[in-house]
Formats: sequence, structure tokens, C-alpha cells
Amino acid sequence: MEFFTSADIPVMTKLLEIVYIIIGLICLYTAGINLFDRENPSPWGTSAFWGSVGIVIAFGRWLPNIINGGLILLMSTSAILRLVKSGRDLAPTPEQTKAKFEKIGMKIFIPALSIGAFSLIFAFLGGNALVGTGFGVLVAMVLLFAFSSDNRPKVFFDDAARFLSIVGPTSMLPPLLAVLGTVFTLAGVGDVIADIVGRIIPQGNVNLGIVVYALGMVLFTMIMGNAFAAITVMTVGIGAPFVLAYGADPAAIVMLALTCGYCGTLLTPMAANFNIVPVAILDMKDKMGVIKNQILPAVFMIVFQIIYMIIIK
Repeated sequence: MEFFTSADIPVMTKLLEIVYIIIGLICLYTAGINLFDRENPSPWGTSAFWGSVGIVIAFGRWLPNIINGGLILLMSTSAILRLVKSGRDLAPTPEQTKAKFEKIGMKIFIPALSIGAFSLIFAFLGGNALVGTGFGVLVAMVLLFAFSSDNRPKVFFDDAARFLSIVGPTSMLPPLLAVLGTVFTLAGVGDVIADIVGRIIPQGNVNLGIVVYALGMVLFTMIMGNAFAAITVMTVGIGAPFVLAYGADPAAIVMLALTCGYCGTLLTPMAANFNIVPVAILDMKDKMGVIKNQILPAVFMIVFQIIYMIIIK
């Protein structure tokens, strides 16, 4: 309790930690559901994965590093050995879905919109967007209960566990890749890239530097699965020494470079929350179906943004 009662820790940091604790508890609930699920072909492996994830997310701040590391190793081992499986399907039947829709109608979108709305409100007011998302989820739960008294807490926990089980270990890719970006930056990968690119780009050729910077953002984002993880490494390695150093507008160039990275997000399975999670939730037969439909828009936007960067530099 010292963490939450300390006057030196900002309120938003405390609220964010509460959000993490709730997420961790949901993962622990998922572990329990799968452990006692007789239809799950790998109950122990699945439970070990979600249990270790839940403990790290909820209580990792207060655990020794060696314990956190051991839990992450357990989580990774379960995923690598393909021991994380989905058990009994708790999804509502088509008849139940139709009956609820006839009762609630298009109002069902109001709770979903409230999540995004509160996330934006918190971000614009100087708070934390993730805290806003958590608050928006609580509002959405209240609204859903108002629409139907059947939506009790157990329903929300069961649905959260169901979706986590469907997506599986892929759901952990975004945070792990974001951390990897920080590790790459601290390890000096940007400096290594700068050395390699310096042998290719003629000194002072800003236009060529912009092209390499933009395409580097696309390719590195495809590898990392996260444009935010790629932007620091690419800016240190290419953007700063080969573009910004020659007088290009840093705000405009870096903003557009980040958008180029988003084009890479459209083209990679590493961006799991965008391109793999929908495939799993919708049970699509073509695992690359989402990416295939995004190739042409991504290429068009990449070309447009490179030309725009050269014009406004």
C-alpha cells in the first residue's frame, strides 16, 4: 500500500497501476478457467502461460527481477512448445445473439465508442490514454448492464477469458515488441545502422536520405511490429544524421516518418493486434487475409508520404 499512499507518485501512475492489476487478474482468471476446462487439450500449459502473464502484469512492480524473469521464461516456454490451447467455446449461440440484437439494436455500439472517447479525453486533458481506456471499459460495462441485466460481472470475465484464449500467445506480441525497441536503442542499434547507411548515402543528399529513412521505418516496423518501437532507432540511425542535420523540419519529417511506419504495420503479421487478432477472432481461413487486403493502400500511402516529405523538407 505504500506505493498507492505515497505523495511522491503521481495520481495517473497509481491509476495506471490499478489498470495493470485488473488486466493481470483477468489473465489469472483465464488461467483458472483453462486449468479446469476438460475440453482444453493442454490445460496445464495454458494455465501456466496465462498465470505467469497475470502475475507479472499485476504484481511485477513489487516482485524481484529474478522472479519476473522466471515467470517470463515459463510464459515463453509454454508458447514455444505450443502448449497454449483454447478450450470450451463460451460464445453465445446465433439465436442468443439475434435475440439480444433485437432487444438492444444499434445501441450496442455506444459502449464500444465510450472506450475510445474516454481514451481521447484523458489524453487531451494531459492524463494517460491507457487509464482513459480502462475508465471507458468500466463505463461500457455499466452501459451494457443497463441494456441487459444478464450482463453481470461473470459474463464480462468469461468473455475476456474467451477472447484471450482465442488469440493466445499472440496477444503478448505488442508489449514485448515495444520493449524490444527500447532494448535496441540502448544497445546502440541506431548507431550501427547509421554507420551502414553512411556508406551508401552520399553526404548531403537529403532527398535520398528521406527515401531511406521512410523505407527503413516501413521495414523496421515490419520486423518490430510496432512503429513506436522503430521510430527511435530509425531516427537515431538515419533521420537525424542524414535528414534533420541538413535543416529539414524535424516536426514534419519525424511525424511523416512515423506514419510511414504505420504503413509497415499494415504489412506484417508481427503487428498482431491489427493483423492477427482479427483473423483469430473471426476464424478466417486465410491467415494472411487482412494483410493481403492492406498491401495496395499501404504502398500508395508510402509513395505519397515520401513525395510529401521531399516537398516540405
